Amino acid sequence: MSHDALPPADAHATARRRLPGALAPLDGPVFRNLWITWAAANLTMWMHDVAAAWLMTELTTSPVMVALVQTASTLPVFLLGLPSGALADILDRRRYYAATQLWVSLVALVLALTALVGGLNAPLLLALTFANGIGLALRWPVFSAIVPSVVPRSDLPAALALNGISMNLARVLGPTIAGALLAAAGATAVFALNAVLAVMSAVLILRWKAQAQPSALPGERFLGAMRVGIQHVTQSPRMRVVLVRIFAFFLQSSALMALLPLVALRLPGAGAGTFTLMLSSIGAGAIGAALAFPALRARFGRDTFVRVATVVHAAASVAVVLSPTPWLSVPLLMVLGAAWISTANTLSVAAQMALPDWVRARGMSAYQMALMGGSAAGSLLWGQVAAFSSIDAAVIVASVLGPLFLLATRHWTVDGGEEVDHTPVEVPATIAEPAQAVDGDEGPVMVSVEYWIDPARAEDFARVMQATRQARLRQGVLSWSLFRDAAVPGRYVEVFVDENWIEHQRRLARFSAADAGLREQRLAFHVRPELPRVQRHVAEGRGGLPR
Repeated sequence: MSHDALPPADAHATARRRLPGALAPLDGPVFRNLWITWAAANLTMWMHDVAAAWLMTELTTSPVMVALVQTASTLPVFLLGLPSGALADILDRRRYYAATQLWVSLVALVLALTALVGGLNAPLLLALTFANGIGLALRWPVFSAIVPSVVPRSDLPAALALNGISMNLARVLGPTIAGALLAAAGATAVFALNAVLAVMSAVLILRWKAQAQPSALPGERFLGAMRVGIQHVTQSPRMRVVLVRIFAFFLQSSALMALLPLVALRLPGAGAGTFTLMLSSIGAGAIGAALAFPALRARFGRDTFVRVATVVHAAASVAVVLSPTPWLSVPLLMVLGAAWISTANTLSVAAQMALPDWVRARGMSAYQMALMGGSAAGSLLWGQVAAFSSIDAAVIVASVLGPLFLLATRHWTVDGGEEVDHTPVEVPATIAEPAQAVDGDEGPVMVSVEYWIDPARAEDFARVMQATRQARLRQGVLSWSLFRDAAVPGRYVEVFVDENWIEHQRRLARFSAADAGLREQRLAFHVRPELPRVQRHVAEGRGGLPR
């Protein structure tokens, strides 16, 4: 296994900046080229979504079918998010990213040919939109994992904001280009252009000469990588809050986005131009907000960003569906776009800061699953509500429920105090080397650590050991327990199990500055002069049974 590393050319980007704070990451040539490919990928996504959504209004008048276009586009991300994240963490990220673009190109080519011969119908359009969504599901985690490795940590919020600008620039240009092509040449031209852009992106990605970070350990296995990814996310308090927040926000915000073609159709002078203008307005508002992020973040915390932006988005959504004219809808949608990116980018930064590089793609795939799961579920839910009542009712109900949920969970935070330091550090030399060679597949491996503490401090020690439990599980152990000696007060034994000897070594390689700090907290309770006794036991045969 090898991951892409920061090339020397970008290592000192902060020393030769020519661009202002919000654009500073673009000074680095590697990030700049990756940003261009991401912009092209987003452009193809928005062009497809606009063409598919508008084409569906021509194929059927059902609000459910129109709303299902967004569901078909986002559901693959929910279904395939974790597997794609695991692949991005264990495969060559550059080649994997290029392969996702080739998949998108193939789907776009099939769509273009099918539209050309007049073979598209509503179910087939949904099926091919689902296939296009698979490409999105595969490429998003790997790109999210690459970005932190090619920009300094201090520039990560600005880099993520630029990625948001890329998406929203595509939201402006994609609908405009798609609308012009739909009017002039039909959906075939849109899908054909998508195929060309996706191939060009794949070529540009393959031209990137990334430096590899070789590992002495063999690559992780696919299922094991998925297990560790799930464990890491579920044992991270910050990630749990981020996932719930992003799911709830997209469940709320998907109401207007899923029904926007129908909102556009009922406005005076409605047509494809009105729909694309409305989408472009959302993108323009998001771009303006992203450029202002550096100044705003210096004044407001992440929780404030999320709370205010969620309420503003809800209010703007209600105002849009009640608007009688596009000229009022356009400025409202710009406000909505600013609120949308403020929430999404803030939560994305919180997730990135909470994840170490070795599990970043898996962690961001979980974030992506929550985001797209909320969007897919919301599109289906609000489409049904609109079918049984009205478009206005669906958007208003969604807009009320979002802030109410935020109020009910107001004590949950994504700020979390100081950022976790994931910098790798060397494991303290307190573990004896094995007396005889251990094969990598041998295991499970049970590790025990003996602590002697003052019984009067047992409660404080238990709190630190609970944090230790979460840390061990985030690193990939199968199980963890803390035992108190019933006969000797103050003697505790921590026991945890690794899957095999290779996974044991891999976990040691993941030891970080944050883990070192937690170790110091544990040692502060140890009252004996010698360090806690550490023992490692390798299971004999399969699962401890004789061979």
